[in-house]
Amino acid sequence: MVVSTDIGGHWADPDENTILVATGELAVAEHPKVLVTPALGSCVGITLWDAFARRGGMAHIMLPSPGDTRVDGLASRFASIAIPTLADEVTQGSVIRRLVAKIAGGSVMFGSENGAPSIGARNIIEAKRQLALLRIPLVAEDTGGAHARTMELHLDTGLVVVRSYRYGIKDL
Repeated sequence: MVVSTDIGGHWADPDENTILVATGELAVAEHPKVLVTPALGSCVGITLWDAFARRGGMAHIMLPSPGDTRVDGLASRFASIAIPTLADEVTQGSVIRRLVAKIAGGSVMFGSENGAPSIGARNIIEAKRQLALLRIPLVAEDTGGAHARTMELHLDTGLVVVRSYRYGIKDL
């Protein structure tokens, strides 16, 4: 008998069409690929999708902006950097107005600090601010709460599937 220690389950088994987007990373692909990012707690997953090209991208952001940390690391972990970069990479110089966005995550995983907004709430605010600056419509979201999520973007239809242990599967 084989005992799996993978908490993702069989649906998370990657195949040749699955691209895993790790914490602080971003990825861009075309149909038939599926972009997946696990473990969105206070982090926010952002998807941008172009229906005409059936091309899209996903970013797994950790913090609103570089001013929120003194620790070096991936620039794409910041909403203020990742979202404009992702838009550029998805459009490849074509029309940005064809993009639509969906977001998930931004949970309060460890409570707030002295009444200040949680890092999850700040990530959501900055993600929405960046999308507004780029004039990319946010067409769906599954944010907040106190639970982790996994997010996947199907590039054929733009469907975003959000999975959580607590609330099951939600289509955006």
